[in-house]
Amino acid sequence: MTNYMIGKVLQERYQIVQSLGAGVFGQTYISVDIEHPHNPKRVVKQLKVTSSQPSYLQDLRLRFLTETRTLKHLGHHKQIPQLISCFEENERFYLVQEFIEGHSLSTELPVNKNPDFFWSENAVVRFLADVLNVLQYVHSQGVIHCDVKPENLIRRTRDGKLVLIDFGSIQPVDFGADEVLPIYSIPVTSLGYIPPEQFIGKTQPNSDIYALGMIAIQALTGLTPLQLKKHPSSNETLWRSRDTAVSDYVAAIISKMIRYDCQERFQTAADVLEILQQIPLDAGSQVIDAEYTVFSDYPQNDGYLKSHKVSKNRDSSPLLTGMKVGLAANSMIIGFGAYSIVNHSPAYSENDALSQAKQEYESGDLQGAIALAKSIPSDSNVYPEAQATIGEWQEQWQVAAQKYEAAKIAFAQSRWTDVLRSTADIPNIEYWQTKTDKLTTQARVYVEAQKDEYLAKAYQKAAEKDFHSALHFLRQIPREASGRELVQQKLAEYEQKQLVRSTYLLQQAYNQAELGKFDDAINFLQKIPKDASAYTKAQFKLAEYNSKKRFVARLDKAADSELNAIGKTDSFIRSKTMTKIKDLQMEPYLHEINIQ
Repeated sequence: MTNYMIGKVLQERYQIVQSLGAGVFGQTYISVDIEHPHNPKRVVKQLKVTSSQPSYLQDLRLRFLTETRTLKHLGHHKQIPQLISCFEENERFYLVQEFIEGHSLSTELPVNKNPDFFWSENAVVRFLADVLNVLQYVHSQGVIHCDVKPENLIRRTRDGKLVLIDFGSIQPVDFGADEVLPIYSIPVTSLGYIPPEQFIGKTQPNSDIYALGMIAIQALTGLTPLQLKKHPSSNETLWRSRDTAVSDYVAAIISKMIRYDCQERFQTAADVLEILQQIPLDAGSQVIDAEYTVFSDYPQNDGYLKSHKVSKNRDSSPLLTGMKVGLAANSMIIGFGAYSIVNHSPAYSENDALSQAKQEYESGDLQGAIALAKSIPSDSNVYPEAQATIGEWQEQWQVAAQKYEAAKIAFAQSRWTDVLRSTADIPNIEYWQTKTDKLTTQARVYVEAQKDEYLAKAYQKAAEKDFHSALHFLRQIPREASGRELVQQKLAEYEQKQLVRSTYLLQQAYNQAELGKFDDAINFLQKIPKDASAYTKAQFKLAEYNSKKRFVARLDKAADSELNAIGKTDSFIRSKTMTKIKDLQMEPYLHEINIQ
């Protein structure tokens, strides 16, 4: 759809050479400035136009000019792309911005929960301070970015600084009258970073702070926002575990940045910066005691955060002194152990007997293995090990036999997941593993087929915006199937989309009820599935709107009766009836909605 733009020259100056992709509010391209002697690259954004009506275009034109003036001011900051030009051509609106040479922050964040790539607390604090300074300036200009995420933070090649790109401040240019964020147009990469209030048109400056906090958590844990769990009653994000290398002080700061209720978060970027500056010098001691980490500013070349571990004073460190004592004690123990081995080494035949017994056991001859183990004399150093091994073998063999029998029964009944669960619990004995291989292989083929079937159905339902059914199919995928991480990712994604959709339906119901269109309001509420968090509230509102619908119907019926009785004109009676309804001072229908 966008290839037709490749090669096109705008304003006789900017030649489109590459498409960067489409967003909520338009298409983005890379161009070259053919009038400039060095032909520098530029970013060109074509804003989406949804109507050709003259009145619409005139309104869009005025708002476009207003918003671009704001962007021009923002470009004065060294970590925000400069706005080079804005123009209208063939009833299309374009922005031309500075092209930032570099890579996105997403390439630096840890993936697959690999602790080797987790950021240190110091690195995260420096990152927060860097971006918060940019956001403080953005918010001071009356602009909310609205889409802070790793892809929109570019590590600039020439100086290693983070640059905030792709401003959502253009959002009002073509947002229309509907206050609800169009969820189906939002890129999947933005889900999880966008806070709840933003989906219902209640965006605040600290909505950007929420997104930044989510990135900090991803840097510390390797988990994307969609992989994080929510508290079932408060909807707060559960992110810190015992293994998370972060002090209580910094963890408290990040947790306050991502509070579910925007009123309970830090209200401004300046508030967070002030708290970060007060981090105790020993805050990191809750994470690292024997050494500390010194970070330079962001690197100049590859953009990745580097750390240099510098030991504390080794002579004065109580912890290291204790480590030295411990090492000395361990050396003594190892020395005594070595003496014991040298002076009381068992005869080769006894070791050989135990080794041979283990081989017999692995091959499936339990009784032969036990007989060999029992042949070891009681005065041998190997004897205690042999006796303990006999008991262990007998216990493991019994478990293996029971689990194998259960797996055979499950296989005969085509209960493929039960086959895998039973065989997974079989002790690691070569004989039993060989017997179960055929069962496991066949069962896994069927489980993978089930997974593919349910996954296909889930994708189809999600494409139809039926996230309730999509989640139903995903939850039927056996845990034993491969690709569990993809399933978990899609579960989180569809749960988020169902949450937003149910909130959208609830909002639409409120809007219709406010207009007195109770049938339409009820129709919206009935679309909210039972497993949605908004279901309880929807049921409450269903009862309310049905009651109000019946009340209005009784008034209309009374008005019709009055009309028939006195024989007056329908228009006169109707006008009086509507006045009475208006004067009832009924409770307002539209309330502020929090995603729950």
